[in-house]
Amino acid sequence: MAETVLVTGGTGYIAGWCIVELLKRGYDVRTTVRRLSKEGAVRAAVATQVDPGGRLSFFAADLTKDDGWPAAVAGCGYVLHVASPLGATQTKNADDLVRPAREGALRVLRAATKAGVKRVVLTSSCGAATPTKLGVNSVSDETQWSDPEAQKNDHYRLSKTLAERAAWDFMKEQGGTMELVTILPSAVFGPVLSMDGLGSVQFIQRLIDGRLPRIPNVGLMVVDVRDVALAHILAMTAPGAAGERFIASGDFMWMKDVAQTLRAKLGARAPKIPTKNLPDFVVSIGANFSHALKTLKPLVGRSHRFASDKARRVLNWSTRPAAETVWTARRSLLAAEGKA
Repeated sequence: MAETVLVTGGTGYIAGWCIVELLKRGYDVRTTVRRLSKEGAVRAAVATQVDPGGRLSFFAADLTKDDGWPAAVAGCGYVLHVASPLGATQTKNADDLVRPAREGALRVLRAATKAGVKRVVLTSSCGAATPTKLGVNSVSDETQWSDPEAQKNDHYRLSKTLAERAAWDFMKEQGGTMELVTILPSAVFGPVLSMDGLGSVQFIQRLIDGRLPRIPNVGLMVVDVRDVALAHILAMTAPGAAGERFIASGDFMWMKDVAQTLRAKLGARAPKIPTKNLPDFVVSIGANFSHALKTLKPLVGRSHRFASDKARRVLNWSTRPAAETVWTARRSLLAAEGKA
């Protein structure tokens, strides 16, 4: 009999690809959604890659409520806790992101422990492994923890740091025999399953439609969503993964190179892709008035990298080229919009 895996947050970008990869590997999959009315949309999105048949089931559960979690995890061998609030990084109240991220992780862990789950894989972020001071060509790995005091202006990264910290603290105090692994992705791009739950691919969309009129001198560690999903599944069963953090990161690209990659592929079909840079001094001054620019300011001119050597060694994990990932993101957006 196939083992059952719960993937939380089935409407999400990474979660959708985790579901796809698990189904391809023969697992029975459960997923949580806040409202069961989302089941049809998630099934349709997953079906673009693999026939879910009767091996995909849905449970209603919310990160901010206890209801639903015990039923969702009952009988599961593994849990991939991917669900977390995303996309509201400019909220004025940090608790809007921190509270559901941290309390949601604890709810899942408590339910999983009581249900006898063997291992939970939690999605964190490279934002939880970022040094306070970034050098021009600095590098960090899983031994680094972000300082929450330095993340007060970046509520999303703060929420990931505090949620992961809370998860490890829970395991020390109440985890019992259950095991925990955390995956820390960098900037996740690649193909979308639908136009719902675009996650970080919204950045590509904004470049294409002109909502980013100029390009800041900022770089990204790009990783393909399919590779991130695979990292979760490898971490779920790899004997050496228990109790470990794994950075899931690919190649470094400056934002101007991301834009250039898209322009080279799309040509006249994308006239709104910016060609001019946003001067560093504009970011510096604008940070006094704009939350988004305040978040960008520490990253300007810094080619900070995250080392994923540990994931490659312990999980036998690999990544696709960043330029391919960026273009695949846009190509799949066109297909999802019916414009391919």
